[in-house]
Amino acid sequence: MNNCINFSLKETIKFLKKNDNYIILTHASPDGDTLGAGYALYYGLKQLGKQVEVVCPDVIPQDYAFFLCETDHVNREGATLVAVDIADKRLLGALQEEFGESIDLNIDHHISNTRYAKALYLDSDASATCEIMYEVLSGLKVKLNDTIAKALYTGISTDTGCFKYSCVTAKTHKIAAALYDYNIEADVINKVMFDTKSKDLLTLERMVLDTAEYHFDDKCMIVTVTADMLKKTGCKGTQLEGITNISRSVDGVLAGVTIKQTDDNTYKISIRTYAPLNASQICVSLGGGGHKNAAAVILKGSLQEVKDKVLCAIKQQMEETNAWTSAVR
Repeated sequence: MNNCINFSLKETIKFLKKNDNYIILTHASPDGDTLGAGYALYYGLKQLGKQVEVVCPDVIPQDYAFFLCETDHVNREGATLVAVDIADKRLLGALQEEFGESIDLNIDHHISNTRYAKALYLDSDASATCEIMYEVLSGLKVKLNDTIAKALYTGISTDTGCFKYSCVTAKTHKIAAALYDYNIEADVINKVMFDTKSKDLLTLERMVLDTAEYHFDDKCMIVTVTADMLKKTGCKGTQLEGITNISRSVDGVLAGVTIKQTDDNTYKISIRTYAPLNASQICVSLGGGGHKNAAAVILKGSLQEVKDKVLCAIKQQMEETNAWTSAVR
């Protein structure tokens, strides 16, 4: 949306105080950041006496049950629509047709945001949308409690890889430290989010590793998750988040690519990069977006056609950045 208005933090706070009935939208295949930000905002606005509903296009995994609740049912007519952690309206999935053209406010941290909402509060320096939401709630004078703190911590922890990604700043740690003043049970959250795997997931990881391909002097690794693999193992949703990190952990790899089949000829591509490569720029060139070191795009075609498109985009950036001569990580 070309006439999208840029909001400051102060303007965002003023806007949220002004309205009374809210629908908060989270993205498809929900993760800790979109859910944490959405529910933290829900609890905050409820404190201010608002009617608020959180709507997610997909079933929310039970891994997040420790901060979830049954929200209000807000009349769609005249409701204020707020999208959280959604850089592109296509990420609304099944909700795009109903809500995609009428988002009033988008709160996000993705530099590739497509500015589809009427107003946008974007902080691309924030490690997570939950980092932004902490400041929004502080500005609204919301009294934090254990549940809100757990939601915010979950979003920050999951979007930073448990505070190990390059997006982490001193500010990130300061906010996390403030959340420790509440009973967030960070050890429990991090165990569930990072250290617990089902037998089915281990089986899927073995299958995925068997598909591994190396390109460009082993600086690029591609792994594939087919629909048949998912059917055989029963894995879905947030169980697949760890799969995208398999390729980035291999020594010497600058571009880790995970190709996940979502339909007969549709694939979600997740790219993780190290300097000098930029995952966001690669995905933007293919019609997607994301962060400097983590981005995604959805492509159609045969598996080989999709691989060829991705490899072409990565090769082009490797040549532009002279990544061929980059030292091994």
